[in-house]
Amino acid sequence: MKERAYAKINLCLDVKGRTEDGYHELSMIMVPLDFYDVLELVPAEEITMRTNRGYLPVNEKNTVVKAIHLLQERYGFRNGFACHLTKHIPTQAGLGGGSADAAAAIRMIDRMMGLHMTAEEMIALGREVGSDVPFCIVNRPALVEGTGEMITPFVNRCRFDILLVKPGRGVSTAAAFQAVDAGEPVHPDCAAMQRALEEDDYPGVIRSLGNSLEAVSEELVSEIGTVKKKIMDFGFDGVLMSGSGSTVFGITRDRETLNNARNALRAQGYFVRSTHILNNGI
Repeated sequence: MKERAYAKINLCLDVKGRTEDGYHELSMIMVPLDFYDVLELVPAEEITMRTNRGYLPVNEKNTVVKAIHLLQERYGFRNGFACHLTKHIPTQAGLGGGSADAAAAIRMIDRMMGLHMTAEEMIALGREVGSDVPFCIVNRPALVEGTGEMITPFVNRCRFDILLVKPGRGVSTAAAFQAVDAGEPVHPDCAAMQRALEEDDYPGVIRSLGNSLEAVSEELVSEIGTVKKKIMDFGFDGVLMSGSGSTVFGITRDRETLNNARNALRAQGYFVRSTHILNNGI
């Protein structure tokens, strides 16, 4: 069985503070993209993992393997799986690639093993793998709150093109969150972003772009700022870093702008991908 594992971006990310147990309380507008890894699972005697990227772990550090072990423990089955992951989403990029892979594994094993998990059960198990896994299980435009487990999907009615550009270096999520604690982050209005998407208010989308982690991640990887300026110079309407970085995305409704930037920045050696939101309900 094969399944696509879709990347995400954060159109708005507000780090509101810390919870009593030390986690970060967040408010985010997250959207899935038409850009994905492909995960294949085949029943086998034990769990094995192959990928098309030699740098990826194939043990418990891989989110797919971790998710399968959690499912075995929770539901008491011993079945193994031969896993093959065709990886396209870059790592340490703020695009949720590892989380998407784990979410795909949970959805597939639920069907293959006849577990009949509820959405709530999938989300609870996914949260044990990583904070973005619950969103990737839902895989719809959503307001995401708490520590990533409170997900309120909504209908996105606003269409635009997105250009993803990743610098050579990635950003450690842990390092970014540790740095934001020491500063005074911006607090973008995620409710305004949700309204703009629901009401097809493209100027409102551009006005509401914001990320509490952008400034600190740029201090960790200065090339983020360089990439932002390069994208802006091509005339995109909005530019923002996704998640904890290091991927920067540009938003436009002009295909010539998109194509010119994609070709030029790819020629400069960056990871570049043009895409769009996976829309629902329109």
